[in-house]
Amino acid sequence: MPGLMVLNVVGLTPSLIGPNTPRIAEFARRGRLSTIGPVVPAVTCSVQSTYLTGLWPSGHGAVGNGWYFRDDCEVRFWRQSNKLVAGEKIWEAARRRDPSVTTANLFWWYNMYSTADLSVTPRPMYPSDGRKLPDVYAQPANLRERLQAELGTFPLFQFWGPATTIASTQWIADAAQRVAEWHSPRLSLVYLPHLDYGLQRHGPDLARVASDLREVDAVVGQLLDFCDRRGDRVAILSEYGIGAVRRPVHLNRALREAGLLQVRVELGRELLDAGASDAFAVADHQVAHIYVNNPLKLAAVRQVIENVAGVAKVYDDATKHELHLDHPRSGELVALAEPDAWFTYYYWLDDRGEPDFARTVDIHRKPGYDPAELFIDPALSMPKLKIAKTLLKRKLGFRALLEVIPDHAEMVRGSHGLPAATADESPVFISPFRERPLPDVLSPIDVKPTLLEYLFAS
Repeated sequence: MPGLMVLNVVGLTPSLIGPNTPRIAEFARRGRLSTIGPVVPAVTCSVQSTYLTGLWPSGHGAVGNGWYFRDDCEVRFWRQSNKLVAGEKIWEAARRRDPSVTTANLFWWYNMYSTADLSVTPRPMYPSDGRKLPDVYAQPANLRERLQAELGTFPLFQFWGPATTIASTQWIADAAQRVAEWHSPRLSLVYLPHLDYGLQRHGPDLARVASDLREVDAVVGQLLDFCDRRGDRVAILSEYGIGAVRRPVHLNRALREAGLLQVRVELGRELLDAGASDAFAVADHQVAHIYVNNPLKLAAVRQVIENVAGVAKVYDDATKHELHLDHPRSGELVALAEPDAWFTYYYWLDDRGEPDFARTVDIHRKPGYDPAELFIDPALSMPKLKIAKTLLKRKLGFRALLEVIPDHAEMVRGSHGLPAATADESPVFISPFRERPLPDVLSPIDVKPTLLEYLFAS
């Protein structure tokens, strides 16, 4: 029976399929293209978990790319353990139907310690001297050494940050081919993130993302040819569309000005003190969870958030079910941005008190998502020299912050998290079966059963 390779082309929408994506366009013409209905928040961890479990966030618990861990009083983003996601995963359902089915998960999130047969995911090394070294986690463990011996070290700094290029997406695609050649999994899940970067920098501007589209289309074409030679099938999908934005919205600053958010000063720098705050926002693109530690302040917190320009709507315990976000990990309130706005994590009121990670790429210490990490601060006169000096210091054993990221958010022109405004801006699902019926809009909780149908199709 043929295998099935699922290509997750992040950010791909019908409006982007055209002259710059000839291989994807041809695949869609030969198969059948649908759009996928919204998951809120329309962000990586929530959407992928919905696709893989067939459950809404209220069921699987991935209510964002990060959330407030109430027991620890800490905000944590980009955790990796698959134990955080409830529900039966697609590979478990496949194995229940046919115990011989094996699955390879190549860089879809929550990839560590899962029941998938093969997995590869980014996992940097953090030596005690402060360095951050590119690496991956793999299961079985020897797959890590074998892949990096053949393909070189995973290009982590081109996977996220201002230096992102097609190189990381190409590495993942090459790894998917090696794993298929070595292990022949029946189901392969392949994450291709390249479009995400340019679309967040520039918004859905075809002229400015044309080269990104051509680059990712070439990688997709490579995988299509590979699967064709093997007699395997391919399905293409995406997680969300990215819309144009122009307004960063600072919810935490509004809460702090209202006396509801507390900070702790360490070495002259301010850190969010989540556990001591009456309320704070965990910002995730265009959606924010508002955690209210003091129930007596709930009405006051809601009033503050609703009065912030750029907030479209606020949901509470009585209405969060409308978003499928009625889960204990969700905030007491959930805020959605207006379509041209997005939420920052910023909580400091004076740049002199900004935390030391504000102008660095630091996805784990920041208590919210920061797309400014995709940019080099334009105020720096010689950024390459600054980067070179900092890296030299680190190589010589000195601790040094690589402070090259802007500490303001006005440069960001694309964001996501909300339901798409139109079908053309929606995530896609492209079936390899032209003759099989597919609804015009596929529910996200139906992605799992649809892929299982394709996996077992004769």
